[in-house]
Amino acid sequence: MAVAKSIAEQLERASWIRRMFEEGARLKKERGEDNIFDFTLGNPEVEPPALTLATLRRVVEKGQLRSHGYMPNPGFPEVRAAIADKLRREVGLPFAAEHVCMTTGAAAACNVILKSILDPGDEVILLAPFFAEYPFYVGNHGGRVVMVETDAECLPDVELIAAAITPRTRGIILNTPNNPSGRVYPAALLRDLGTMLARLPNPPLLISDEPYKSLVYDGALVAEVASLIAHTAICFSWSKSQALAGERIGFLALSPRLPDWPQMAAACTFANRTLGFVNAPALWQLVMAEAADACVDVTLYQHKRDVFCAGLAAAGYEVRRPEGGYYIFLKTPIPDDVSFVGLLVKQGVLAVPGAGFGRGGYIRLSMTVPIDTIERALPAFQRALQAARG
Repeated sequence: MAVAKSIAEQLERASWIRRMFEEGARLKKERGEDNIFDFTLGNPEVEPPALTLATLRRVVEKGQLRSHGYMPNPGFPEVRAAIADKLRREVGLPFAAEHVCMTTGAAAACNVILKSILDPGDEVILLAPFFAEYPFYVGNHGGRVVMVETDAECLPDVELIAAAITPRTRGIILNTPNNPSGRVYPAALLRDLGTMLARLPNPPLLISDEPYKSLVYDGALVAEVASLIAHTAICFSWSKSQALAGERIGFLALSPRLPDWPQMAAACTFANRTLGFVNAPALWQLVMAEAADACVDVTLYQHKRDVFCAGLAAAGYEVRRPEGGYYIFLKTPIPDDVSFVGLLVKQGVLAVPGAGFGRGGYIRLSMTVPIDTIERALPAFQRALQAARG
């Protein structure tokens, strides 16, 4: 039985992240764990916050009636009310439980909202560099990707976005703090984007993917996208902020300023069920009703960022320190980032080429590794740079 042609084609352009992760598993068997430095996958190496684990134990021990059973498709009403309260405090808009749909992480939230708004051939704007899975999410629901470049500093250009909007544009996916660049988009820029969209008779939905919202450095402030852009849907996950990547817990929230939000909420509830996600895990919903504000110690990532960036700069690389998230988007010393990844592999270093994120000439390095791994890898980075320079 042959696989679908669309899936076969997607496999050919499958995520570089997973491809390099699998290459790392092979090399570790071949050369030994200590000789391979794997910076590919954003898989938190820290443990969840104590509050989160304590809340999980309490929820399990409490044995609340029907806490393991089906619930309304958008999630437990009391959990959605708790998340709405959190959003009211943070965003400053009158969110209610009806605006919230609990999902199996931000990836599910993105798929739910795209399923709800796209007809075949509808367009979704992606801002390069972007998370490598976004094109597949759009394709899952018959959409067509329209890629718009950010500037040399990896910040969106409002005029370029405006020029890319057509009558078929249904959504714009925006991700700040950004994966892979680590940029935190300034409030003024987002305000300008919101002003531009507000002038349109039928503005596309701004899909704000926010899994790194709590991971920012040097006192940086992350602007609340929904407070600055009226037509917004928030996709959120606790995978990063609470080191819960394997638990798949998050939510989708529709801005109260969306003129047709009740109809959209009904569509999202239906999509959440028919896509097969069938609600977020019951226990983790109940945990997040109490522990939604918990966060890992961000200073641990900031320290690794500082050590990593300083070491790469000392080795001769052109480095921009990320403002948020846990990735470094490093400019390669040669234009061909895929070739440079090959040079790094020879030195036992695994990285993801920027081409997988829509921008060549860069590599993405994950900081979700022990500090010792970063320090021991720096000489290998220097050797690869020397090899690239001949």
